[in-house]
Amino acid sequence: MSGRNEVRAFLGLGGNLSDPLAAMAAALRMVDADVSTRVVTVSSVYRTPPWGTVAQPDFLNCVAELRTTLSPRALLELCLGAERELKRVRTIPGGPRVIDVDVLCHGEARLCEGGLELPHPRMLQRAFVLIPLREIAPDLTFDGLGFDHYLDRTDAAGIIVAETGGDWWKG
Repeated sequence: MSGRNEVRAFLGLGGNLSDPLAAMAAALRMVDADVSTRVVTVSSVYRTPPWGTVAQPDFLNCVAELRTTLSPRALLELCLGAERELKRVRTIPGGPRVIDVDVLCHGEARLCEGGLELPHPRMLQRAFVLIPLREIAPDLTFDGLGFDHYLDRTDAAGIIVAETGGDWWKG
């Protein structure tokens, strides 16, 4: 992949069924294998208590920084393809899942179209996204504000490092 026209993008990954660490690693390898995309940095893996009304196991979550020449829609399709290959079944919103891969942001893109909103509409309200994102991209700001501004408004209780950042996903 050439460096020209590359966009800095971020993905949020998580899961809480079967072996979520293996599923996240496999999804990252699938994204990295695409000739138009490369994984640059991956955060530590965080164990996160579930939220909402559905009784379920804790989640594992991480964030990955990419460089890609794909459009936002094409990147989303790549992520959805990885979910399908890993047997993601969408049943209960916010419910248990083998894998979830969200496009958090794609360069400076701001858009809202069928099934794709950038930046991700709920990422600034989710400590399980903000904490790993701050770990690997402390320079990012949203609407001129850094991560601490948003983290002060979220519930980070119970979020702990489960696997230290680095190359854990490369297998």
